[in-house]
Amino acid sequence: MNLGFFLIIFEHTNMIGPDTGWGRYEFFVFLSTTWIINSLVQAFFMPNVQEFSELIRTGNLDFALVKPIDTQFLISFGKIEWSSAANLLMGLGLLTYSVWQLTDSPDRPLHLNPGIFLLYLLYIFLGTGLMYGVMISLAATSIWLGRNQTLYNFWFYITNFYRYPMEIYKNSPWGWSLWGTFTFVIPILVVVNVPARLLAQPLRPEPDGTWQLALFAIFATGMILIASRACFQLALRSYRSASS
Repeated sequence: MNLGFFLIIFEHTNMIGPDTGWGRYEFFVFLSTTWIINSLVQAFFMPNVQEFSELIRTGNLDFALVKPIDTQFLISFGKIEWSSAANLLMGLGLLTYSVWQLTDSPDRPLHLNPGIFLLYLLYIFLGTGLMYGVMISLAATSIWLGRNQTLYNFWFYITNFYRYPMEIYKNSPWGWSLWGTFTFVIPILVVVNVPARLLAQPLRPEPDGTWQLALFAIFATGMILIASRACFQLALRSYRSASS
C-alpha cells in the first residue's frame, strides 16, 4: 500500500523536497530500509514486549525471575514472529531493485563498494537495536503502570516520524522542533536515515554532515541501550511478586 502511494506521488514530482536528492529510487531505498528494520523489530521484539504486561498481570513474571538466565534477555527473545519474514523479503526485493536502478542510471550512476554494504548492514543492526531500546523502556513501565496500552500507542505514533527523510522537517519552526526532538532527545530519525543515506547517497558526493550523523547514530544507539537497561533493571527492583 505504501509503495503504491509513493508511486503515485512520483508520477507528479521527481524528488521529495527541492534539492534534497531523494528521487524515486533513492527514496525507495529509504522505504525498503524502513520495511527491513520494521520487520526485524516486529519479528524478534514486538510479540515478546507486548506479552510483558500480561506476564506481570498474571504473575507469570515470577517464573521468569527465578530462571538462571538474564530476565531481560529471556523476555526479549521468548518467541519469534515468523510472519514478519514476508515484509523482510519485500524490503530486500525493493532494495535490490532500487540499488540496481541507481547503479545503472545513465545520468548519475551510483558507485558502491563492498564497504558501503557492510556499513549498511551495521546500521541496520544499530537501528534495530535503537528501536529495541525504546520499546523495552516503554515495556518496563508496565511494572509501574500495569496494562500500558497508551504507551504502546505512543510507540506507534513516534515511529511514524522515522518513516520519512529528515529533510521534510526542516522547512518550518515546528518542523525544526520535531527534527531536534527526534534526532537528539529520542533519536529515532537516525534509525532509517543513516543506513538509507549511506547506501542511496541522495546527494552525490555526500556532504560531511552524513558521516557526522553516522557517528552520532553509533553514540545514540549505545546511550539508548544503556538507558533502557537501567530503566528495565529499575523497574524490576520495583516489582512485587504475585506470591508476596
